[in-house]
Amino acid sequence: MNRRNGNEVAGDRDSFQMESKALEQAPNMEQKNGKIMDSEEVENGKSEPINPLAMDGAFTAPDGGWGWVVLVATILVLALTLAFPSCMGIFYTDLQTEFQASNQETSWVPSIMTSVLHAGGPFCSVLVERFGCRATVMLGGVLSGLGMVASSFTHTITELYVTAGIITGLGFCFSFQPAVTILGHYFVRRRAFANAMSSTGTALGLCTLPLLGNYLHTELGWRGSFMVLGAVLLNCCVCGAVMRPLGGPRHRGQPLINHGPLQLKEEKLKGRMRALWVGLMTSLHRHMAFDLLRNNLRYRVYVVGITWMMLGFVVPLIYLVPYATAHDMEQSQAALLLSILGIVNIVVRPPIGLLFSLPWFKGCHTYVFSAALLVNGLSNSICCIDASFSVLLAYVVTYGLSMSVVGSLMFTVLMDTLDMSRFPAALGLLAIMESVTLLIGPPLAGILVDRTGEYFYVFFACSATVASSAVFLMVSFYWLDRRDRRALKGQQVPPQVPPPKPASGNNLVPQCQYRSVPTEGDKDKASDSEMGDVTRL
Repeated sequence: MNRRNGNEVAGDRDSFQMESKALEQAPNMEQKNGKIMDSEEVENGKSEPINPLAMDGAFTAPDGGWGWVVLVATILVLALTLAFPSCMGIFYTDLQTEFQASNQETSWVPSIMTSVLHAGGPFCSVLVERFGCRATVMLGGVLSGLGMVASSFTHTITELYVTAGIITGLGFCFSFQPAVTILGHYFVRRRAFANAMSSTGTALGLCTLPLLGNYLHTELGWRGSFMVLGAVLLNCCVCGAVMRPLGGPRHRGQPLINHGPLQLKEEKLKGRMRALWVGLMTSLHRHMAFDLLRNNLRYRVYVVGITWMMLGFVVPLIYLVPYATAHDMEQSQAALLLSILGIVNIVVRPPIGLLFSLPWFKGCHTYVFSAALLVNGLSNSICCIDASFSVLLAYVVTYGLSMSVVGSLMFTVLMDTLDMSRFPAALGLLAIMESVTLLIGPPLAGILVDRTGEYFYVFFACSATVASSAVFLMVSFYWLDRRDRRALKGQQVPPQVPPPKPASGNNLVPQCQYRSVPTEGDKDKASDSEMGDVTRL
């Protein structure tokens, strides 16, 4: 369905998450005999050192060269994954007719796809740490392609939930997150520029995929379109193949069991269970910031506001095409609206990001973000005026402009609420919580359409949801800022007033008077002097 904008925001969120985890996902190093060793090789008894220049991204990242190829591949991966759910709206009516499904049942397909795409982030990080970015991206391309091809052979809506929702969504997750991760390895000095360029991939996909989906739908129907789109998604494997890892190949030693002494099976099992438990706790601490949610009030406010926002943020675009076609608009024109939305994001997002990075807006990011989110929520009411092309065009332009500001500042505001060392964990927990509302939002809207028979009630509900989250964030952060200012003012110590200086007449140079403090030696001298005077008398 037309979930591009919500996917862009959440996708940018995951992109920042994976970039922040880039250094964490590099192999652990240990020292042995003064040489840097991979931790796994140390455990396996491997004595061959690893060249530190081959593993340290600060030395090997070219900030160019083959990195530009990786950048182009990342843009294509983001276009094929994050923007893909937007073209599902082209087939919404056909899926309803084919499976005799209600709006609620049909809306579960893109809902599950988007939710799995974001919720699978921690699991994707584990695969990246174990197999590397290249293999994980290619695995994601295979899963997403097979999922869409299998969807063309489904006979029930439940089967479509599994193929298009779970399998394809998981493939999207495995493709785009490692792509952003390896981009952070290839670019250090130009990382900000590389991330800005890669973020245009979702907008590029939004411009092209709806038009491609509409053409395939006209020529082949929804089943043939799904099969062709599955083949298109296999290009993620090609993009992953060019993402070669930095550093030379590593030679693994023999398994640890061949080197260590013979141990009892019970002791081995206990040791493995302990290692598994420690690894699980470490992974939870790395990817889930539950302590921040409990102790950091600003982070808790932000998480609550963004999670509530996602309940209605992407829903309008899911129902935009069905709403337009239900009022006798050509499906090609409805697909064109989505392409215009992508063009607006491509044109506006880069300069908006540069503008709000200037020092003038320092300290105002939260309020600018909340104001843009308020405009974005209220813009959904425009759809209720009329379903003509001109009105919906005004809607997508307003939505795209406000969305560009929200997408540019969403993670800047999050970074302002916590220490950067905890940013990956905070972002991971936020992604999990968002996936819940992303999952239930479209089905709730489908229930509303089934009960009322009208689509504009969905736009009203989404307008109220997003606008209320904006007001909540604005008021809450304003109250927190006032509280912090009062606390800071109360901690300030009043300055000490220096004592008045003695008058020195007309001299310009002040006269300084000194007074010595008598010591023990001075007291002894004074006593001897007094005794001498007494003797003389």
